[in-house]
Amino acid sequence: MAHSTTNPRTGFSIAGFFHSVGEAFYNGMTAVAEARSRSKQIEFLQSLSDEDLKKRGISRDQIVYHVFSDSVWR
Repeated sequence: MAHSTTNPRTGFSIAGFFHSVGEAFYNGMTAVAEARSRSKQIEFLQSLSDEDLKKRGISRDQIVYHVFSDSVWR
């Protein structure tokens, strides 16, 4: 019977380092863009009248919950 093993390369690589830095930067920028978008949505909803919010099925005290419902409160 034959046995084989694989030994993953471990250690430092320049390509891996730059990949990690690039990925971290991209993830950070994505988070900033999403936060900014959500902030704009909150500002918009806060500018609506209570009647307009009611038409959308949202009460004023639930605006933040509504905006973040897909990511925070699952």
